[in-house]
Amino acid sequence: MWQGLFHNVSEAEKNTAVEGIIQHATPRQDFFLMLILSVSMAAFGLLLNNMVILVGSMLIAPLLYPILSFALGVIVADDKLIGRSFYTLLKSVVYALAAAFIIGFFFSAHDTSVIVPFTIAGSPASSLMYAVVAAIAGFAGAFAMTKPYLNESLPGVAISVALVPPLAEAGVALSSFDWALFSSSLLLFLVNIIGIVFSAMIVFALLRFSVKKTVAEVAIKEEDKVIKKEEQKPPAA
Repeated sequence: MWQGLFHNVSEAEKNTAVEGIIQHATPRQDFFLMLILSVSMAAFGLLLNNMVILVGSMLIAPLLYPILSFALGVIVADDKLIGRSFYTLLKSVVYALAAAFIIGFFFSAHDTSVIVPFTIAGSPASSLMYAVVAAIAGFAGAFAMTKPYLNESLPGVAISVALVPPLAEAGVALSSFDWALFSSSLLLFLVNIIGIVFSAMIVFALLRFSVKKTVAEVAIKEEDKVIKKEEQKPPAA
């Protein structure tokens, strides 16, 4: 049964998965707009202690894709894809922290004790469990990308791994100069990334994505063309 899970994926489905991951992870303006909106929602959710808003913010967050793209870049040994994914992640963190900082500065009472913590705290065992959850989510996300009928599971993966709340919390903590909360929130975000990358690499390796470097290179070139067209498009009058 387990062999069938990773051997019944057609080459066309693999190509589509590679192209889809790269397309969704491309650092376009709309990608960063959705990121800023999701982090802003998460920041308000934290300040209002409202889990419904937090869940909504995780549903619209696009952060999972550049992490999967980074794992894919490692498996296909494509330096450009690795660098592109890292750039998208780094820029995402900067934008996310800036958005959450502004919201925290203007709307919070600068008392981080009232915020529901999304941090790694407590025993080493709890820290390990956070990493395991991230790894499970990464495995599920990478596997779902290769199965078109499982793509509807991706929002659930985004919620389970909770990438946005730690970033939002770090930005709000920064606005209150709470360095302990800031560092622990970023640590949780980093642990989530490591867990996702590790398990996604396993999935991509089992699916033999290592031979899809050419497909990845073509997909990157196509996305670069799209970005260039968007940059050259004259502003609306």
